[in-house]
Amino acid sequence: MSQTVTPYLEMSQAIMEAGGEALKKCYQCGTCSGTCPWTPITHFNIRKLVRYGQLGLDGIEEFMWGCSTCRFCVERCPRGVELIDIVTAIRNVYSGGGMLPQSLRAFVGSLSARGNPWSGDPAARNDWAKGKYPVYTPGMDYLFWTCCTVCYDPRNTRLAKAASEILNLAGVSWGMPSADVNCCGESLRKVGDAELFERLKNKNLDYFKSNEVSRILTVSPHCLATFNNDYGADYDVTHLSELMSQWIKDGKLVPKKDFGGLTVTYHDPCYLGRHSKVYDAPRDILRALPGVTFVEMERNSEESMCCGGGGGGLWTEKAKGERLSDLRIEEAMGTGATVLATACPYCITMFEDSVRTLNVDGQIQIRDVTELLLESLEINIDEPVGDACAI
Repeated sequence: MSQTVTPYLEMSQAIMEAGGEALKKCYQCGTCSGTCPWTPITHFNIRKLVRYGQLGLDGIEEFMWGCSTCRFCVERCPRGVELIDIVTAIRNVYSGGGMLPQSLRAFVGSLSARGNPWSGDPAARNDWAKGKYPVYTPGMDYLFWTCCTVCYDPRNTRLAKAASEILNLAGVSWGMPSADVNCCGESLRKVGDAELFERLKNKNLDYFKSNEVSRILTVSPHCLATFNNDYGADYDVTHLSELMSQWIKDGKLVPKKDFGGLTVTYHDPCYLGRHSKVYDAPRDILRALPGVTFVEMERNSEESMCCGGGGGGLWTEKAKGERLSDLRIEEAMGTGATVLATACPYCITMFEDSVRTLNVDGQIQIRDVTELLLESLEINIDEPVGDACAI
């Protein structure tokens, strides 16, 4: 490996100007590497990545795409170094120099040309709804932000429909965005394209302002985190699991189907848990379902294992044996559960892929807590209930 030292000030200053000011705080104790879930299975080393940035060493490109921004290292760092900011800044500096991996070029290209990461037709963004659910208008209680993944990914459109039915059952006034919005840009920002992220963000902010949006609901923890942390605007942003949990407690939603002793375990999405500190609501929902036996995996809550989908990982190719989602499926099956529940469309996609890769699709199912709650209410998502305006 080449380790030619480049001008220190030039490299480190560029990283700090790109948002990696925390580079100066790291004193290389190694806690981050000991904490990182990637350390045992890949060559990625977060401590080494930071050190290369500090010293201006060539070869940094070998490490900078390995991080899935799970925030485990940040939570454990004795100095509180925002390591994700450093990773994002390094990527921003170097991706502009043509070092973007091939597997991420289609992702960035689609966001630039189409406003979504799935190469989907922008005009077809709301086709999943089939005219059954309302578009947001000023005065409604909530904008239900249907993220790109639940709009374009066939598996996750089921989550969008389940969420819509829950909202109707709860009797709230809500609408989804019109088709002219674009991706929230969270994963793009973590990949390092700050300029394109700002473009996407500003378009969405214009939409929020012109439609007098004040309260936003999302099923994607990635949208939740970026609206709260990166948009610089004062909106009330809530993950749907938090409201569903409260509606059950208030008696607005009453689960009634008996699941007959179904054993379910729960995976904490990194962006719902460590990034947004929402741990109890999804568990409260699962515990409220009749006939469900809820079991925890050994690594749960603050200690939860990452699925590998964050930080652009959902669109990054990983070799066999280097997929955190595979390990998580094995851990879930070790509890005796036949359902792995989660609360994030990225996690669902990663786990569905791993179930097929490991050939265990007949042994464990992947479900969102929203889907399980709707099933407990004995509602078929192909038969919507409640009042809904046509698109």
